[in-house]
Amino acid sequence: MRRLHHVSDAERPSRRGFLKLAAASSLVLSPAPTGLSIGNPYLSAGRGSRFPETQLKPASVREFLSSLIPTREEVETFLDPRRPNWARFDPELGYTLRDNILKDGVDGSRTITSYQKTGERTMISYAHRPCRINTYGDSFTQCHQASDGETWQEYLAAHLGEPIRNFGIGGYGTYQAYRRMLREEATPRSAEFVILNIWDLDDYMRSIDAWRWLRVAPWFRANYLGHLYMFHANPWVHVRLGQGGGLVEKKNHFNTPESLRNLSNLDYVYEHFKDDLVVNLLAAQAGVAQVNRSELEGLAKTLNVKADFTSAEATAEAARAVHIEYALRAGMRVIEKAEAFAEANKKKLMVLLSFGEHSVAQACEGRPRFDQSVLEFLRAKSIPFVDSLARHVEDFQSFKLTPQAYVKRYTSGTTIRAATTFSRSRSRTLS
Repeated sequence: MRRLHHVSDAERPSRRGFLKLAAASSLVLSPAPTGLSIGNPYLSAGRGSRFPETQLKPASVREFLSSLIPTREEVETFLDPRRPNWARFDPELGYTLRDNILKDGVDGSRTITSYQKTGERTMISYAHRPCRINTYGDSFTQCHQASDGETWQEYLAAHLGEPIRNFGIGGYGTYQAYRRMLREEATPRSAEFVILNIWDLDDYMRSIDAWRWLRVAPWFRANYLGHLYMFHANPWVHVRLGQGGGLVEKKNHFNTPESLRNLSNLDYVYEHFKDDLVVNLLAAQAGVAQVNRSELEGLAKTLNVKADFTSAEATAEAARAVHIEYALRAGMRVIEKAEAFAEANKKKLMVLLSFGEHSVAQACEGRPRFDQSVLEFLRAKSIPFVDSLARHVEDFQSFKLTPQAYVKRYTSGTTIRAATTFSRSRSRTLS
């Protein structure tokens, strides 16, 4: 069955032509898994972090990696510009996006996403007017599962009476969004105001992933099996914490198509990633006994995380706690870099904190939030921010619903729909 037709920049039709193309079925649509989004993490706040209990635990890091690496077909499909793909290869950021129509919207509807030749998502509201606001982030910023004209940027643009650029890319972490900010703000598309969107716990974790695929492959394979056109999460630029807690920026070692093909070679992948910090954390969480436990113990001590390493089960939980704390601290250092960049270039930065269904439901139940340290950091640094989690809790109190019933009002899958959350919050701050 034909799945998807990608429209190249040279072939790009008008919006009306784009819709006619779909209606005529020359743009053949393929359903994404019902109720799932690209941003849905395999490891997210409060979720299980190990392999399913019904599976045998890998005995070694090599065995752990062997169960995760992509097939050659997956890599070749991703690299082939003639094949229908959701994303396209980028040597720095791993990938950027292409025009798509997917059956992934509310109630199984089809969504239309298109992009300008310069990379941003197509603007609708006030597109003819000068643009003062650029937005960066992951699928919540991109507004995956929402059509052109239905994104939160478009709602906010209609409220303000001026256009807003959308540079969001599904699957990006905070650091990758920041690096795209550096790229775009050095062009004529530069804006006075920049919004950096951080989605849930996973955006912090993505920032430290050298190869996010190793963390999401179990989820991806369970939900997108057979949908080769959705392959992404290949290696990219990322960060780690250095001595003293400073940020160390890491380049992408898989920045050519030829190097990317090595990702389906187990021997190559093992030699390259066997000593990777995040791989060690993931392997420990997966129940692998042969992990670098001394590294984990040292990290726990450095990060002041109370941890028990006396058994495989305790080690898995300890690795989970260390992973979260490490990612949050790295994320705060990335925000500092974004703030410094904005200040040096006479821009104004705002941080938008957005969250998935699980985190919102937990907050509505009154449970502690995982990112309290980030809130305290933003306040201490006097960085303007919008906390959509607090807004949801406030909104929830107006209903006689369970937290689970409440989040279903605002979700399509695991991603909280953003339009009303942000546009009602602090849009006047940008005026």
